[in-house]
Amino acid sequence: MRNHTADAKVFKAFCDVNRLQILELLRSGEKCACVLLENMQISQSTLSYHMKILCDSGVVVGRTEGKWTHYAISDQGSEKAKELLAELTHKSTCSQTDCTCKG
Repeated sequence: MRNHTADAKVFKAFCDVNRLQILELLRSGEKCACVLLENMQISQSTLSYHMKILCDSGVVVGRTEGKWTHYAISDQGSEKAKELLAELTHKSTCSQTDCTCKG
């Protein structure tokens, strides 16, 4: 049986305009939270809220350096999100609810 709670965390990362903008900014590489704040019209506490969701999803990773956190898109998390979407939207020819076949 799927862990739908964990799956929902991945999709929640993509369900907000601010988080999509953050992901767009991170596409060009790692960014300090201060750089993200400079490019967005949100407060530091709002950024922290969105970064927690993105990091909890596994799509983004953060590392602390001094008083700032630097964020980057996780290659592994990004790949997992793509695979999850493909798996959940692939039409199965099997009629069993608990089927593990790939057909």
